[in-house]
Amino acid sequence: MRFIKSFLLRFATALIAVLLIMGGLLPGSSTALAATATVQMGSAAGMLVFEPAEITIAPGDTVHYEVAGVPPHNVVFDPGNSAGDVSSLSHSAFTMSGGFDVAFPADAAPGNYSYYCEPHRGAGMVGKITVQG
Repeated sequence: MRFIKSFLLRFATALIAVLLIMGGLLPGSSTALAATATVQMGSAAGMLVFEPAEITIAPGDTVHYEVAGVPPHNVVFDPGNSAGDVSSLSHSAFTMSGGFDVAFPADAAPGNYSYYCEPHRGAGMVGKITVQG
């Protein structure tokens, strides 16, 4: 009987250790996976807009930009109107069809990140991403 109690105690201790290592029992731990939000470049009606024009994401999330209107389009992040480093976020090549992804780093600074479509900025094709803190 003593052997069974000893075995169960060691087994329970090992199980708790594994769960703690995996983060399953740590307070404030998150098991959420990174998400992907989709933004259309241009509208089906031919408008020069980003749809939606404003989104909110978490650090580590990805934004998928999809050509939906009259191309060409690109996405250029404005360093003067952004909360963090945007040097790796811009996709300045013109996209005629399909789309591309912009992955925000897991340590992205919280706040607003403004961007625009270079050839259509004057027409008001601008957007904003809010990274949650």
